[in-house]
Amino acid sequence: MARRYETVYIFDPALEEPAITERLDRFHSLLTKDGKGTITNLAQWGKRSLAYPIKKKDTGYYVVAQYETAADLLPEYERAVKLDEGVIRFLVVVSEGLPAKPEAAPAVIAADVVDEIEEDEA
Repeated sequence: MARRYETVYIFDPALEEPAITERLDRFHSLLTKDGKGTITNLAQWGKRSLAYPIKKKDTGYYVVAQYETAADLLPEYERAVKLDEGVIRFLVVVSEGLPAKPEAAPAVIAADVVDEIEEDEA
C-alpha cells in the first residue's frame, strides 16, 4: 500500500542545477521502482541562507519533493541519500495532506446581524 511522503533536501550550494537534477532523478527512480510509486510534486526553492552553518556552509540549495510510494522502498532510498556527499541535510516525513481551509460565513447571517443592530439602536 502506497503512502504519501514529503522530503526536503538541502544540497551543497556549490553544485550546479544539472548536477542536482541528476541526483534527484537517481533518488526518485528508487522511489518509483517497479511502478510502486509516483512523484506528485517537485519544487526547487533555490539557494537560501541556512539558520546555522552546516558542514561549514552558510547557504544551501533547497528542494521539496512530494510523492507516493510503498514503505518497503524507503530504506534503500534513504541509504542512497545519506551516502550522497552533495546532500547536506534531508528530512522525510509522512504527508497527512493539506489542512482544511476555513469556510466563509454565509452573507445571509451577516445581513441578519446588521438588522438586529439597527433594531437595538432604535
